Amino acid sequence: MFSVLAKYYDELNYNADYKKVADYIESVFELYGLNGLYGKEPKLVLDLACGTGRLTVELSRRGYDMSGLDLSADMLAVASGVRINAKNANILWINQDMRDFELYGTVNAIICCFDSLNYLPEEADIYKCFANVYNYLDSGGVFIFDVNSKYKFENIYADNNFVLETKNVFCSWQNYYSKKNKTCDFVINIFERQKDGNYKRSEETQKEKYYGEKFLKDALVKTGFKTEHINIFYDFNCGDQNKKNSERICFAAVKK
Repeated sequence: MFSVLAKYYDELNYNADYKKVADYIESVFELYGLNGLYGKEPKLVLDLACGTGRLTVELSRRGYDMSGLDLSADMLAVASGVRINAKNANILWINQDMRDFELYGTVNAIICCFDSLNYLPEEADIYKCFANVYNYLDSGGVFIFDVNSKYKFENIYADNNFVLETKNVFCSWQNYYSKKNKTCDFVINIFERQKDGNYKRSEETQKEKYYGEKFLKDALVKTGFKTEHINIFYDFNCGDQNKKNSERICFAAVKK
């Protein structure tokens, strides 16, 4: 769970293209005819593991009736405290676990982006999440999510180290990849600039687990989705992609 990093998450991820991801999500909606399925009113969309809510807000600005759910109260504090304004004040922020969440009713679409599912530590957690998604998804609704690819785990993450620096914070990011366990441990050291010019150090650890395409597709089917209503894309693009070097595997599953 993100805690110390939450405060600087957006600042350190300044290159993240949330508009591109929102465009991709809308292209999936269009692909499945969801834009006309629910009429002219904004569709009800749940952003699962929404983090600081930047994608949630972007979709809200495009007219969708958004809810953002995340386990980290620190991330939601950023989402609700910084992102709320007159244009997106109706976003509902929910502090719950994506493996065991409860809503007031069903929604038209559920999204889970930026490899959030890779943070679930066990295969059983994936099944719990998918079953909950299926339960709260309208008939004809779509579940859109992405995970990090095997290529990314073995070539981008691997045992590499990264340094991120902005005006207010210095971040040292060390990776420890286990091919046997299909996991990557991240040791993150945050150095926060203080008013006197000195730095305050904090450490946070995270772990991601690799889940392959076959397992995820089988998990979707076992929780109620039909094979013929599941599509796989790559790197937030509905078009043809170079699967070999793709960093993200993107799924779209329609509940029929």
